[in-house]
Amino acid sequence: MKFKIAFLLTSVVILSCHDKSENKDSVASTIQIQGTWELISETKIENSDTIFTTASKHQKMIKILNETHFSFLKHDLNKGKDSTAVFVAGGGSYSVKDNQYTEHLEYCNAREWEGNSFPFTVTIQNDTLIQSGREKVEGTDIDRIIIEKYFRVK
Repeated sequence: MKFKIAFLLTSVVILSCHDKSENKDSVASTIQIQGTWELISETKIENSDTIFTTASKHQKMIKILNETHFSFLKHDLNKGKDSTAVFVAGGGSYSVKDNQYTEHLEYCNAREWEGNSFPFTVTIQNDTLIQSGREKVEGTDIDRIIIEKYFRVK
């Protein structure tokens, strides 16, 4: 009888020590992507057109990711005083598992984008993040593949 009780208690202790590696992997993925990233280049593929652009000396774009949310900000560097004037901002929550990163856009100055989720594949090599996926906004003509390359701001 004492053996059965000892066996039962040992079993309970062993079973309560479950493997938390899945949670650690999720956190590691999140921690790896967290930070401030500045856009280096962008490729947009829409229909049969491919447009590649590098970071402009007239504009700057950053993406900020914390543990649960992301935001992006793009603006011209001439304070809106010439033809390069632009301001784009948005943000929301995100999810990440392995190399699959999905933005759930809650706020955006282009309001028709709000309420959409955008799945991306993300790779990080040293201080470079490459994000690729499809941007499709129902009710608009927006349906394209994007590839964005960022460097980590220190």
